[in-house]
Amino acid sequence: MLNVGAITEGFVLDHIQAGNSLSLYHDLKLDQLDCCVAIIKNARSNKMGKKDILKVECDIDALDLDVLGFIDHNITVNIIKGEKIVEKRELQLPKEIKNVIHCRNPRCITSIEQELDQIFYLTDEDAQIYRCKYCEEKYKGHKKIRR
Repeated sequence: MLNVGAITEGFVLDHIQAGNSLSLYHDLKLDQLDCCVAIIKNARSNKMGKKDILKVECDIDALDLDVLGFIDHNITVNIIKGEKIVEKRELQLPKEIKNVIHCRNPRCITSIEQELDQIFYLTDEDAQIYRCKYCEEKYKGHKKIRR
């Protein structure tokens, strides 16, 4: 049995779809933080069959919850203090995302004015559709974020 030590202070991202933890690690820019991170892949789960888990020993403020909610709003965020879970946060699809994805419409103003923020609004929550603020182009993709 694998034993990963307890976190004194930080957060645990639970219920990550199996196999997605490494890309999530990069998308959340956890590779740029100077803290301890444990990536657990394909852990057994009664709810999901298999799941991934990320344990991060740093302040929750280092995590962009909007980016995380955009990538997968089914992930559970457990906040740890004194080696105990003090809060569980359920994620929501963010109403607006800024500089996470980019518009692929070649006629969009963001193609010409590259210093403009790439802003997308959630226009259909059920279908999880985001549209560009400037040209209303629908975002098509597999939640691949901009680096």
